[in-house]
Amino acid sequence: MGIISVDLFLTLDGVYQGPGAPDEDRSGGFTLGGWQAASSDAEAGAAITAGIERMDALLLGRKTYDIFAGYWPALRDSTPIAAKFNALPKFVVSRTMTNPEWEGTTALSNMALVAALKGQFHDMHVVGSGNLVRSLLEADLADRLNFFLYPLILGSGKRLFADGTGVPAAFSLVHPPTAFPKGAVALVYERAGVPVTGFDMGEMT
Repeated sequence: MGIISVDLFLTLDGVYQGPGAPDEDRSGGFTLGGWQAASSDAEAGAAITAGIERMDALLLGRKTYDIFAGYWPALRDSTPIAAKFNALPKFVVSRTMTNPEWEGTTALSNMALVAALKGQFHDMHVVGSGNLVRSLLEADLADRLNFFLYPLILGSGKRLFADGTGVPAAFSLVHPPTAFPKGAVALVYERAGVPVTGFDMGEMT
């Protein structure tokens, strides 16, 4: 059985909206897009690229899919990331899309179809797609969380856990966090059962 990995760029206050460019996602009146670059460096870029190289399929929500489909196909094979994304099998979760235009894309209408894919790929990655990530967590389908945490507080924008996920879940840290020169930190967690609750901190000493 393969795994579903979530790749997400987050600020300290949990915002994931529009990291890549000012006009990437202005929905909800968001005007702070393009916040990732100033806190990026070669080391963080190499780690992100290495994660992309490990993917053997790409799973996206409709909003992120539309952003990617409007950008990566035009680059063809001009960069390693463009070549990888354009060649990968791609899946978009949408109840309304029936004929995706980005070559190699299949539309999925529900979580049951997503669950069935886990047996077909070794490491399918979700990039961005906050609404989809919450749905995956609620369905207990997210096996690994690859979070890049940036030293910023934006105060507005879409937040991953603004309304919770609906299902308690515990995760274990796969290896020590990786800190990059400009302050970003890479955190990798894997699913580890349910949270242990009911303890008084005094009982732990």
